Amino acid sequence: MKYAYYILFFLSSSIIAQETIETTLVKKTDLNVESIISIDNFGTIYYENNNVFYKKDASKTITYNNLQLGELFSANAFNPLKINLFYRDFNSVIILDNRLAEIFKIDFNAVQPYKNVSHITTGYDNTLWVFNLDNQQLELYDYKSNTTRALSLPIQSEVIDLKSNYNYCWILTTDYIYKYNYFGSLVSKIKNDGHTAITENNGTIFLKKENTLFRLQKESKNMIPINISNLLINQFFVTNETLYIYDSKILFEYQIKIN
Repeated sequence: MKYAYYILFFLSSSIIAQETIETTLVKKTDLNVESIISIDNFGTIYYENNNVFYKKDASKTITYNNLQLGELFSANAFNPLKINLFYRDFNSVIILDNRLAEIFKIDFNAVQPYKNVSHITTGYDNTLWVFNLDNQQLELYDYKSNTTRALSLPIQSEVIDLKSNYNYCWILTTDYIYKYNYFGSLVSKIKNDGHTAITENNGTIFLKKENTLFRLQKESKNMIPINISNLLINQFFVTNETLYIYDSKILFEYQIKIN
């Protein structure tokens, strides 16, 4: 009986250990900015400070700002050739190229039909995923032809954030985590158990709950906790097998194994 207890104990410990994603701290960098947007595979960092958007690589730093549109609400550099900046107070989006030159401006106040947009993220081709507050629907909007390529059914709970790649869009709401394909069809719907932030990398979703990070297994509803030091997580994102955590003063870089 005693041996059976020990066997059961070690088996349980092994299962628990497997249900935690281990990380290795690679480096820490002092950084004093308001918001980090992303860091790409080449180490180029995109960030915002004092309402100015920055792109900094190993050789130079370039900037973009638009004082006429007020506060920059969100930015997305998933496609570095079509970076989108969302100015929610003016219901407008600016599309930038890789030199941060304007290539397109979208004023949702002027388009027909009018769109009252709360969140946006990158789509494929000349599209944006936009959440329309008036009809509570997610739209795949083609900004060059001013047409909607896909439209979801109404979403009843409050939207916290949108993340996307070229094939899917994830909506984090107060009640659920939704996943849609580029036809606007609902792929999955998972209960949100207190998660407040979301990021995406190569189709894998990472979420924050209080001061803990989790990975949502592909094709699963299992949330696997990520083992990190006790850090203040103001922002986080993942690029391939690198997890970045920013606490408003230091950028922490961890190696993370993603199966």
